[in-house]
Amino acid sequence: MAETIIIRVQSPEGVKRITATKRETVATFLKKVAKEFGFRNNGFSVYTNRNRTGEITAAQNKSLNLLKIKHGDMLFLYPLSPAGSSSETMDTSVSQNSRPGAAPQVVEDEIDQYLIKQDGKIYRNRDQQLCRHGPLGKCVHCVPLEPFDEDYLNHLEPPVKHMSFHAYIRKLTGGADKGKFVALENISCKIKSGCEGHPPWPEGICTKCQPSAITLNRQKYRHVDNIMFENHTIADRFLDFWRKTGNQHLGYLYGRYTEHKDIPLGIRAEVAAIYEPPQIGTQNSLEILEDPKAEVVDEIAAKLGLRKVGWIFTDLVSEDTRKGTVRYSRNKDTYYLSAEECITAGNFQNQQPNICRLSPDGHFGSKFVTVVATGGPDNQVHFEGYQVSNQCMALVRDECLLPCRDAPELGYAKESSSEQYVPDVFYKDIDKFGNEITQLARPLPVEYLIIDITTTFPKDPVYTFSISQNPFPIENRDVLGETQDFHSLATYLSQNTSSIFLDIISDFHLLLFLVTNEVMPLRDSISLLLEAVRTKNEELAQTWKKSEQWATIEQLCSTVGVPLSGMQEYGAMGGSSHAVAAAMWPCQHCTFMNQPGTDHCEMCSLPRS
Repeated sequence: MAETIIIRVQSPEGVKRITATKRETVATFLKKVAKEFGFRNNGFSVYTNRNRTGEITAAQNKSLNLLKIKHGDMLFLYPLSPAGSSSETMDTSVSQNSRPGAAPQVVEDEIDQYLIKQDGKIYRNRDQQLCRHGPLGKCVHCVPLEPFDEDYLNHLEPPVKHMSFHAYIRKLTGGADKGKFVALENISCKIKSGCEGHPPWPEGICTKCQPSAITLNRQKYRHVDNIMFENHTIADRFLDFWRKTGNQHLGYLYGRYTEHKDIPLGIRAEVAAIYEPPQIGTQNSLEILEDPKAEVVDEIAAKLGLRKVGWIFTDLVSEDTRKGTVRYSRNKDTYYLSAEECITAGNFQNQQPNICRLSPDGHFGSKFVTVVATGGPDNQVHFEGYQVSNQCMALVRDECLLPCRDAPELGYAKESSSEQYVPDVFYKDIDKFGNEITQLARPLPVEYLIIDITTTFPKDPVYTFSISQNPFPIENRDVLGETQDFHSLATYLSQNTSSIFLDIISDFHLLLFLVTNEVMPLRDSISLLLEAVRTKNEELAQTWKKSEQWATIEQLCSTVGVPLSGMQEYGAMGGSSHAVAAAMWPCQHCTFMNQPGTDHCEMCSLPRS
């Protein structure tokens, strides 16, 4: 059997490895190159030198061994036609997928598309003491800085440890080659499939299919640079659950990504609402239950111009109930995020990948954030924001990271077994003599996996949804006696008698109830109302208010025994909604609305009384 060798071929689209044999002819090798790079014919040339000397042609009819091409050698490929007009010589789908400069096949987020077009440079005024030139000149003291300038970021107040993700991209693409060969590759901890030279694991493994060892490093960039709640009411209503029960609680953050102008090319996650999924919470634990409404919630949020941007959970222990203080438990002497929380955050981030045109996979990292409501140094409730690194995401995705039972601040890299190969994971530490040493991540301090993000509230509150003195109940709070039903809806409508219908209906939890309730779900007929709330258009809201669906909702509310003093002005069909609803009666057993004059339910046949 001929000895197998691997030849590296570099092109404007990147580097690829071609498997061949020493006795293989040049013609056969060039066919493999054409197939690998997506060329349909011989519209390219291959050279042994970067300066386009030593061309290799199929007419030579020699073996690779005779041309002195050895294992690991680098060859250089140049297309004969200009890039972008190679439809006849090169498969454009391959070109677009691998070239950062070409039109991407993936559609990035709106904020990413916006930041790509921005200059991003940090402009400075003329220094009166150091600058010796005229007003139109520039020198090293006043020339604009690049957005990834570490010295500038370190001198901000407070200092910024992580540059923004788009500043990191500018750093990669700012060289002489303009990022022609940049590819953001996701880390893989799994054995590469398709290796036929040996039996599958655990019987065999080789250097070609074996994943590389991982050395954990502090990530230099972060995908989100700031988390901002639109107003205090969003957080206060979420904390009310802990105040009333003493149990920990969890929710998903819905909002949007915008530009964060305090950091060059920064991204901010603005939180407009918190959805609380089904869960079981105690004073020291949380269990997330399966949510049958998760898909509907995402759909409704998308129609409102929102998306799931993160998750939030409480870790609060009351210290003095008279003063309203809480215990300061998360600090440098304990931990900021436990290993279990890091694994959960990594799992969420893997479910919400960041679409990226520079990645061969079409995604790289995640913008999904983690917020912890916990005690601060002043023993008041603080909101701390985090993400986990891309290395942590890879370890979690490939099931290589475990928490430690008796040490929440430590993780543990799994050991290889007959079912799974796990690459070695290392981290660097300082020993007692001050020397830098490399340690095996068994156990692993989770500080190597965490990226902190500032969490803020605006000076001038923003309200995507209206705020009421008597808000509609939040979902999945039955343990508090707060239920979402037509009785609570009727109570809400009777207590909110504003003349502007849009102000009353602009409540995230109310809109979810209208869509997900079992009696009268409006999933297929609420799009107009959602558009009205998204654009704050009262005319659209008034148009939807005149629909039959709202008339039916009013009738259902009128039958629950709540005095609806303001309901008549919201009547949809022009007359009093009380008169319309009085004729019909709801079944006490199945809630079906029956026609007048019947003593038995038309649906379940049970008696009216």
